[in-house]
Amino acid sequence: MTPHPATAFKIIEAADWAAARPGGAYAGAPIDLTDGFIHLSARDQVEATASKYFVGQSGLLLLTVDLSALGEAVVWEPSRGGALFPHIYGELPVAAVTAERAFAVTDDGVMVFEDGAAL
Repeated sequence: MTPHPATAFKIIEAADWAAARPGGAYAGAPIDLTDGFIHLSARDQVEATASKYFVGQSGLLLLTVDLSALGEAVVWEPSRGGALFPHIYGELPVAAVTAERAFAVTDDGVMVFEDGAAL
């Protein structure tokens, strides 16, 4: 069995992240709160997540999350097509985020980063 990656990604509205940072943790988007966990994506899943849920949106951030900082709060569970996705049961501590990149998703589902670099 292949070990899970040490990092994952969270797509979040920049304004929501700005509001969460002073408190030291992010409780989740409405869908996260409804589902009872914070949805993350592995590197090979993040573009499909952006295309499926964030088409035509701007003002987004891609957060890089250090999963090792979260311990047992991270559970890999089946989702789209049976693929295992990382879910956080609890809040996302600001300290577990190692990078933030601003981006938008085009109307045809392509992630476009402000820094011009690829994912």
